[in-house]
Amino acid sequence: MKVTDNITITNECNMELMARYPDNHFDLAIVDPPYGLGKRLSDGGGKLKNTPMAALYRDKDWDILPTKEYWIELFRVSKNQVVFGANYFLEYLPNTRGFVCWDKKQAMPTLSACELVWTSLDKPAKIMRKSSTDLNRFHPTQKPIYIYEWMFKYCKTEEGDRILDTHLGSGSIAIACHNYKLDLTACELDKEYYDASIKRIKQQTAQTT
Repeated sequence: MKVTDNITITNECNMELMARYPDNHFDLAIVDPPYGLGKRLSDGGGKLKNTPMAALYRDKDWDILPTKEYWIELFRVSKNQVVFGANYFLEYLPNTRGFVCWDKKQAMPTLSACELVWTSLDKPAKIMRKSSTDLNRFHPTQKPIYIYEWMFKYCKTEEGDRILDTHLGSGSIAIACHNYKLDLTACELDKEYYDASIKRIKQQTAQTT
């Protein structure tokens, strides 16, 4: 679906999407794949297992690690890459200087205080500080729009750059791409998340326009 002039999102498997594009088609891939933690995300946090966040994890069966073939395709179709939750995928990611540590300003001892973000860029490692405690969300891994905008600056993206996201989720990256005038191609396999993200993106981009 063509959501805006520069945002195209499809409801399909990411392997099918990437198969349609030639080598190095995208300037940058920014992805946040599932970590494969299963019930540890919903039932392993003691009192947190009864929170709205835990319910979001529990209601869906999407937390499955990407295959080796996924990473081969991702590196084939994109010139550079950004991978959230990089510590879960180190067997597929080359050595790099360009790590980013996302400090979530998280005081809850049972939740992660930070997230490691791998990039393919030969740049000094940095710390990005932004809270992510808002539970008013429809997707469990929903990220603030600011996080993607910060990464665009770090990666020095330019207007018109072609961006790929293989796990759209809540659609925050699409809103950030709209704000930065970047061309986004993304997909989301879950129909419920896809519909909700399309609705959110249309509302947000209409407001900023």
